[in-house]
Amino acid sequence: MSILIKPIITEKATADSELRNCYTFAVKTKANKVEIKKAVEAAYGVSVEKVRTINVRPDRRTRHTKTGIQHGKTNAVKKAIVQLAEGEMIDLYSNM
Repeated sequence: MSILIKPIITEKATADSELRNCYTFAVKTKANKVEIKKAVEAAYGVSVEKVRTINVRPDRRTRHTKTGIQHGKTNAVKKAIVQLAEGEMIDLYSNM
């Protein structure tokens, strides 16, 4: 059972990785900072300086259809922003 779900590749995350050497990952919601640090170091072979986490709440949506009002929500996600040591880097595009 892996703690890291996938790397988040957006415009903001890419700029953050180029300027501040920080990489963003979607992680399991029950994972803590120590587990995330160990998982990134094991998966990519780098040394991690700092881990910051963000709990993203689910979006609730209401749709008005012919059969009535439909309520729904998206899944809650946890993001981890991992700062690497000076001189380290992760190549996220190597597997493509």
